[in-house]
Amino acid sequence: MIRLLEANKVHFELSRHRPDSIMLTASLVGERIEIDVFEDGHVEYSRFRGNEDVEDDVPLLEVLLREHGEE
Repeated sequence: MIRLLEANKVHFELSRHRPDSIMLTASLVGERIEIDVFEDGHVEYSRFRGNEDVEDDVPLLEVLLREHGEE
């Protein structure tokens, strides 16, 4: 999977959020893809699409972080 991302010049980051997988977070224009590669070789992914508008409403950002952050 990493070679595929590199061959297509897709920016990605590696992280680990589960004990049985490595997550690749790929950034595309208007989209982010979280790709979980599991120890047994299977792959699962989630796509997040948006318009990439730049926001400057800091009070709204604070509300979003409070409402959706971990407690």
